[in-house]
Amino acid sequence: MSSPFVFNVAALMRGGSGAAMPEQRTQTGPSPVRIGPEMIAVPEGGEVTVDATLTPLGEGLLVDADVTGQLTGQCVRCLRELHPHLDLHVSQVFSDSPDFITGEPDEDGEGGGDDVPEIVGDEIDLLQAVIDESGLNLPFNPTCEGGCPEDGDSDVPAPDGISGEENKDRVDPRWAGLEKFL
Repeated sequence: MSSPFVFNVAALMRGGSGAAMPEQRTQTGPSPVRIGPEMIAVPEGGEVTVDATLTPLGEGLLVDADVTGQLTGQCVRCLRELHPHLDLHVSQVFSDSPDFITGEPDEDGEGGGDDVPEIVGDEIDLLQAVIDESGLNLPFNPTCEGGCPEDGDSDVPAPDGISGEENKDRVDPRWAGLEKFL
């Protein structure tokens, strides 16, 4: 089973004069793992499409990718099945050399720069970047779009806990003590 998040970049990184131009690639396939928080995610084996622009950066590679697919989850209010559309954008730099990005050395003498994923065996894997992005952008508490069908029921009491009473000219009991200051 090949992952739609893995791209072979050998020709792009080792190519000739045309290698400096960005390359557009689209891959579709089953998700190798579940992607998303507990209540809503792309299930393992769910179809995912990755539309990526691969741009060589000398000893590195910039990947801008749009990831689309079908989410599966439950509404946290009414527990109905949800199937919204996944639409994520991921930007990630991959290094072909350990010296590609370095920062100020820390007290141990190690480089202080960010950890940049490496190109391994002429392939890049966007899976971790997609998992991270989904954790930041997908809701942890998904709800029905437009509200749950039960939200319109008349059996639900009003927010003040009193149902069916007219609230004109009624002072909220929490603020009643402040009337003397007006």
